[in-house]
Amino acid sequence: MGKSLFDYAIGNPPYNADFNNSGQNGNYAQPVYNDFMDAANEVAEKVELIHPARFLFDAGSTPKAWNEKMLNDPHFKVLHYEENASRVFPNTDIKGGVAITYHDNSAVFGAIGIFTPYEELNNILKKLFHDNMKSISDIGVSGYAYHFTDTMHAEHPEVRSLQSKGHDYDLKSNIVEKLPMIFLEANPNDGHTYGKILGRVNNERVTRFIRREYLNDVINFDLYKLFIPKASGIGSFGEVLAPSIIGTPGVGATETFFSLGMFDSEDKAKNLQKYLSTKFARALLSITKKTQMITPGNFKYVPLQDFSSSSDIDWSKSIHEIDQQLYKKYDLTNEEIRFIETNVKEMV
Repeated sequence: MGKSLFDYAIGNPPYNADFNNSGQNGNYAQPVYNDFMDAANEVAEKVELIHPARFLFDAGSTPKAWNEKMLNDPHFKVLHYEENASRVFPNTDIKGGVAITYHDNSAVFGAIGIFTPYEELNNILKKLFHDNMKSISDIGVSGYAYHFTDTMHAEHPEVRSLQSKGHDYDLKSNIVEKLPMIFLEANPNDGHTYGKILGRVNNERVTRFIRREYLNDVINFDLYKLFIPKASGIGSFGEVLAPSIIGTPGVGATETFFSLGMFDSEDKAKNLQKYLSTKFARALLSITKKTQMITPGNFKYVPLQDFSSSSDIDWSKSIHEIDQQLYKKYDLTNEEIRFIETNVKEMV
């Protein structure tokens, strides 16, 4: 790289594009601060900026490749992180908080890799994270997994006119309410094989029958799993999760939910449900969950457990007692345990 045009660049770049010109309904503003950060790093030797922090957790709408580039840039470091952006910018809600960062082309700080603002959590991660660690993300199925088939469209051509453009095959959040001719309240016993879809009607969770041939094949459809609402909380550290639902074999879901687990018994799904209620699991989930939205990928630092009766964890115990077993299993110090117990809300 040649000599920079400037020695220093300090600023507070624009964060988002115009709402009116970003997204189909004007309800999404594309981030642009990443472009300004790249530009500043190109023209200045040393750059100090304040900006949204979501990308530090590989969250938000900045490109994943850009997030990875910044987290692995040895010339880049975080000077200060503030989870509650209103402390810096009064009356402003910036999901994921804000950060003051520093980039120096002539200095080597080492790659950030996994960012957390808490020393105790960093120490816990060092104990857990290794190349062959399996996580809860490994048993996750996307909320976009389920789709209509060509058979459904052939037998119900009217559906295309009722779907949004480009979403003919999608099971959007309002699909159960929109297509009552496809999603039936009762099994008609008409000789066809039926499954069920979990969705929402009038803002209430419901299940409806659908002909099996109208749905694509999904890996855990015929197994036990846990359905998790994609909107849960606000992204605060250690927050309580929205209630999950155990899915029995033959039950799928709309895009309102994603699923975790591919189990041969309901007990294993119940044990996963208990695990996700522990303070231990939710502390690690909070490393990446910094907005209301949650996906299977957010669980990549939550270690996978054996949820069977032969597990090294006794799942018959209370949530608090399971936490104590997990602290012992992963050799957490009293200080690390105190951090989790103090900062993560209790779920029952």
